[in-house]
Amino acid sequence: MMRTMRLATMAAILWPLAGAAQSSAGAPAAPTIDQSLEWKNPYKPQISPDGRRIVYEVQRTNWEENAFERDLWIADAATGETHQLTQAKKSSSNAAWSRDGKSIAFLSDRPGQLSGSPADKKQIYVIAADGGEARQLTKVETGVNNVAWAPDSRRIAFTAEDPEPKALKDRKERYGEYQVVHSDYMMTHLWTIDLPADPTAALPEPKRVTEGSDFSVGDFSWSPDGTRIAFSAQRDPDLISSDTRDIYVVTLADHKVKKIVATPGPDSNPMWSPDGKQIAYQTANGAKYYYYLNGKAEGGAPQVLTDGFDEDPELIAWGPDGIYFGALQKTSAHLFRLNPATHAIERLSQPEKLDAFSFTFSRDFKTVAYRAALENEYPEVYVTGVSAWQPKKITTMDEQLKGFRLAHREVISWNSSDGTRIEGVLHKPADFDPKKKYPLLVVIHGGPTGIDMPIVSADRYYPIERFVAKGALVLRPNYRGSAGYGEKFRALNVRNLGVGDYADVISGVDHLIARGWVDKERVGAMGWSQGGYISAFITASSDRFKAVSVGAGISDWMTYYANTDITPFTRQYLHATPWDDPEIYRKTSPVSYIAKAKTPTLIQHGENDRRVPIPNAYELREALEDKGVPVKMVVYKGFGHGINKPKQQRAVMEENDKWFAQYIWGEKPTEKSPPEKSTAGTNP
Repeated sequence: MMRTMRLATMAAILWPLAGAAQSSAGAPAAPTIDQSLEWKNPYKPQISPDGRRIVYEVQRTNWEENAFERDLWIADAATGETHQLTQAKKSSSNAAWSRDGKSIAFLSDRPGQLSGSPADKKQIYVIAADGGEARQLTKVETGVNNVAWAPDSRRIAFTAEDPEPKALKDRKERYGEYQVVHSDYMMTHLWTIDLPADPTAALPEPKRVTEGSDFSVGDFSWSPDGTRIAFSAQRDPDLISSDTRDIYVVTLADHKVKKIVATPGPDSNPMWSPDGKQIAYQTANGAKYYYYLNGKAEGGAPQVLTDGFDEDPELIAWGPDGIYFGALQKTSAHLFRLNPATHAIERLSQPEKLDAFSFTFSRDFKTVAYRAALENEYPEVYVTGVSAWQPKKITTMDEQLKGFRLAHREVISWNSSDGTRIEGVLHKPADFDPKKKYPLLVVIHGGPTGIDMPIVSADRYYPIERFVAKGALVLRPNYRGSAGYGEKFRALNVRNLGVGDYADVISGVDHLIARGWVDKERVGAMGWSQGGYISAFITASSDRFKAVSVGAGISDWMTYYANTDITPFTRQYLHATPWDDPEIYRKTSPVSYIAKAKTPTLIQHGENDRRVPIPNAYELREALEDKGVPVKMVVYKGFGHGINKPKQQRAVMEENDKWFAQYIWGEKPTEKSPPEKSTAGTNP
């Protein structure tokens, strides 16, 4: 639910559990659930200082360990030749080039080389850019969060959470485990470690740079001369304290810390100017409702540089010719350059309908590597010159797609009930016939500032490819509040959550029915997080859907507000607490409309979800049971807001597959339905 840089997670599921759905020609039309879960994905490219090589992560599925793990690969930018750089057990990630281009630091939770290394905690390793054995540098008790090289290539800065203090350990020994809410914090702080010139020499102990209980450190960057580090920090690690995030600078010679930015609302992601005299950063610029209003980029003596840019800029770097940032533009995502003197902004990436992320620059800012895809393409790593945008494809992850007949994605638009123009991504069968009527399944993204894009992705949570292969249309609406469409659009569901969102979804359904493409007797909806909330709203408000799946969804804003770890979200979107304005909490809560509920509903939720706590799921289930509405609830033990292990994602997808197979396609359920609850003795 938190407003971050607006990228949606894309999801999916399966049909016949014994194998792939078959096309008319007999070839697999769509991947099975396991095949989708096994698709590899490239992430976080990092270009070398000289622009000649690119390190990137490849995610793979480890069924034996029930984990999605990552390895580092390295590519030659000129030839495109690639090879695997790390092959250790568990994951290697967060690669960072030394400024001299000779070494690569990364984080890994592999079994440690150093005596006393804690198990399963990420530590810093360094490997020669030409390959060889990686050397472990740290054995931090709590693990390392992030890492960055100093300009001299002889020091590395990192952040790590402090271990439990002796007083807390003594308390546990005396009284057992308990927690004081909003009190028992372990702060995150900055450290540095020196690398000896002789790679065989003993490693020195890391040096603490910041300390104390006054703040918890977030992102950070080295000054060009290596004498200072700029960082963001907030009063404690709680998400509800994100509005206290400010910008600091610490001098490494004496560890003196100075706060340089202290505006209301979060300030983050500091980046030094090339001459080391200014710092650009992202800021809410004092906005009270920063969850849905545009963030800004500032530099130097505080001044807003992107005031005329109607989206959230994601600050990337400050080069010799300007400040670089990424941003969404409707269903596309691009690289921009800002002139800090004139505030002029130019888009660099091409073509217009490109989805590009994770930009990384060579030292001279003449070459950039990134992750991208066009419509109906699978994301790959690319490299290009900055001034002449001529991308060269580095990875070939799309080889995994060969042999499958995938859905065709296209962006469509329609008017909502109040006239607001809404876009969405429509998935059609490859042999789509406009004269035929299809079942329609609506898959609703989270956020609410998520975004759905017309690119190919490995299915997670919902089996989109399988649904389409079975003969359905799938609509993924970018309802009001979605990122990419500007600040005014994001604010349209303020004090209107669920109500306006539902209108956007149902008007999209009506639009497709009016086109003559949809069998209106076979329409279903599903979503996770905010998408689960809108799905719960559909369950409680409409009799037009034959089945609904609610994933980690809100059913009652009062219940949510009192239990979530991100209470400011609700206050900002509803402009009130439930104590101040109970009516707005009633109006926007699905359970307020439960008397109308008729739609069979599947509920899925993580047992330990703190973002949308599980009482929301139990409340919706009980209300539906009391009303005699068919309902099934599945709890994923040990999981939070996301279901992030492959075996449990398999379960999520198969549950959704069976639910919609039963209610949309009329297939006989493979297991006994839960008994209906008796209403004897209850009020009508």
